[in-house]
Amino acid sequence: MERLLERCAGLDVHKRTVAACVRVPGPGGKRVHHVHTFGTTAADLLALGDWLATHEVTHVAMESTGVYWKPVYAILEGAFEILVANAQHIKKVPGRKTDVKDAEWIADLLRHGLLRPSFVPPQPIRELRDLLRYRRKLVESQSAERNRLLKVLEGANVKLASVASDAFGVSGTLMVEALVEGKATPQEMAELAKGRLREKIPQLEAALEGRLEEHHRFLLRIQLRRLRHVDADLEELEKRMFEKLRPYAPQHALLMEIPGVDRILAAVIIAELGVDMSVFGSVSQVVSWAGVCPGNHESAGKRQSGRTTKGNVYLKTALVEAANAAARAKDTYLREKFFRLKARRGHKRAAMAVAHKILVAAYHMLSEQVSYNDLGDAYLDQLSKKHLTRTLVRRLERLGYSVKLEQNADAA
Repeated sequence: MERLLERCAGLDVHKRTVAACVRVPGPGGKRVHHVHTFGTTAADLLALGDWLATHEVTHVAMESTGVYWKPVYAILEGAFEILVANAQHIKKVPGRKTDVKDAEWIADLLRHGLLRPSFVPPQPIRELRDLLRYRRKLVESQSAERNRLLKVLEGANVKLASVASDAFGVSGTLMVEALVEGKATPQEMAELAKGRLREKIPQLEAALEGRLEEHHRFLLRIQLRRLRHVDADLEELEKRMFEKLRPYAPQHALLMEIPGVDRILAAVIIAELGVDMSVFGSVSQVVSWAGVCPGNHESAGKRQSGRTTKGNVYLKTALVEAANAAARAKDTYLREKFFRLKARRGHKRAAMAVAHKILVAAYHMLSEQVSYNDLGDAYLDQLSKKHLTRTLVRRLERLGYSVKLEQNADAA
């Protein structure tokens, strides 16, 4: 095979050690390699960088092993051309598995140009990505704690969630706090309702008449305290997150023009994709990387399962969430497309297809810096106007009607 790189290195990264292999030209034009194992402390990684520089290495490759590659990347970034490769793409032949041999194998693949780099965004985007991903974990923790609190209320036969659409709104929180104190009667707690919930005061009085004991109050007190802590953490995190988003305010505003994409989902798209779409090459590579396109599996001339790939789970779930929200946006192309697909293929496939369209739109908007252009809910009808007309006329004739078509002057 053709050698593309003269001085390169492969790193096999683990929690406590990094096995490094350098391949450089030797005497007489022969290739020689040097191997060394380093620790993963800051001093050890700096020594690794010095060792690579001593051998005049220009390119370094490593596997994306969990989170262990990140500190290595951070220290070597800027000094070398670094390639982070998917571990699934560089599997070695089984039976000869050691850290040093893995490093040698990675260096050999890199030297011949057989590694495909993973997408590693620039430092500001990586910091924004960390904030958004941690926010997702906090929201999941908040949802889990809320479910546990509702479970305690149900165990005490308090049916607040059956009457109030949001048991954790202003009214619901006041009532739960009153339940924990244990001094107010159900009638007094029902009077704490605000806004439209006051129309349900008789139902609230019946729902709050439960068998709440000290055991339940103890659990509710802890759960309310945990929820308040999570709310405070989320508020602080979002403040920091939007500070990091300021340099990308134009792109953030553009993405929010897409139906179903709010300020959080727009921030997730920027954090996971970045704003420079040229790194992906084409829109097809973006949707494949995100995992919102059909899989490609063909053998012996037969197409096998076309299920979507795993992709970027953070971006993928955000896009599906945006697709479900877009399905509720009236008079839009995405809503019309969603319900047409849902009737034939089901809710999940329809949501995935609309998520694909949202990502395609986001790619073109970010790469070309253009606003979102909604095609409208009548666009799909216009694509097959004659066929749709014949179908509707045929159905009316089956019902016993005689149909005569006249085109409006403004539609001619």
